[in-house]
Amino acid sequence: MPLPPEAPPVTPGHRNRRIDLLRGIAILLVLFHHFCIAYPLSQSALTALITPEALRAVARNGNYGVTLFFVISGFLITSNSLSRWGSLAALQARTFYAFRIARIVPCLLLLLALVNALALAGLPMFNTHIPGLSPLAAMMRANLASLTFSMNLFIARYDWANYALGVLWSLSVEEVFYLTFPLVALTLRRTPFIMLFWGLVAVVGPLYRMAHQNDESGFLFAYLASFDGIAIGCMAAVIATRWRLEGLAARLLQPAIILGMVWLYLWRSIGATNIWGVSVMALGAAILLIASAHHENGPLATRSRLLRGLEKTGRLSYELYLFHLIILGLLRTVLPPETVPGTGLERVALLPVFLIGSGLLASIISRTFSEPLNRTLRRTLGRV
Repeated sequence: MPLPPEAPPVTPGHRNRRIDLLRGIAILLVLFHHFCIAYPLSQSALTALITPEALRAVARNGNYGVTLFFVISGFLITSNSLSRWGSLAALQARTFYAFRIARIVPCLLLLLALVNALALAGLPMFNTHIPGLSPLAAMMRANLASLTFSMNLFIARYDWANYALGVLWSLSVEEVFYLTFPLVALTLRRTPFIMLFWGLVAVVGPLYRMAHQNDESGFLFAYLASFDGIAIGCMAAVIATRWRLEGLAARLLQPAIILGMVWLYLWRSIGATNIWGVSVMALGAAILLIASAHHENGPLATRSRLLRGLEKTGRLSYELYLFHLIILGLLRTVLPPETVPGTGLERVALLPVFLIGSGLLASIISRTFSEPLNRTLRRTLGRV
């Protein structure tokens, strides 16, 4: 259904519950993936309910959860910009960057402080391990990569030299993309030109991944290997200002899209499917986001306690993503994986401990630190 030009798909300051639901699913895929790397469950008691092959299929492709995050991020940043300024050509770069700083920097600095403190307290899991460098020099190099949004380049050079900071590779991708966002909008100005630019970025993604199939850091973590998901989300937000996906078309298309995404996720590992799989997963998420626009409080998000729980998890997705490896790193310190039997219930029992611990930490950080600082910094930086 066509809409008046530039009708905003979301309203700044209001939660879209369907988008939170999708974010909740994405972050749980990432958390389960990281847990199973540390404590594989393919021989655990869970095999009485789920086959080992199915467990491995769910656990191995957590990076597709990050793809979903990239698309959601692009969609929301663009939607909020359109709602706030009316058009991308009217975007105010200073305010845009101020809002990104307010949301991103407090949690980033807190993560660095916690990881550095745990390393200095003598917990090897949180050290930075770079051959030829002292622990302090290696820590400083990891901190610099984190603060300059180049953790993906750091991983490409030093592998996973710092366990808890490895998650910052995706933040590096996002923030480098958003450094260019106002420049692209204010230089190209006209929506068709901006869409063409993002379309080219989306085309480059699979081509870049195709050229780097022998390099995991190249096809998974490089800027050009990941920008396409964000660009597709940005384009979806613009499309959602002019077209509403609803009625019979939405009822038929959305289940088909979801089934296709689930099939792709379970079919083969992301190492085998990433060239076009990332693009297909991103396009599927984009269609779901277009369908979710203008339906902030639809019945899907309130139908059951499970969905409401996923929705609440999605609201904490940023804090969960940044800080869950601290909980998992502490678990690995107290209960090294080699000491926890791979069969029986032992590892299964650790999963809810990890999820609940991560959720509690994320909730505390959100309520007492990141959200209050976000609001304060937005007011302060917005006046500068």
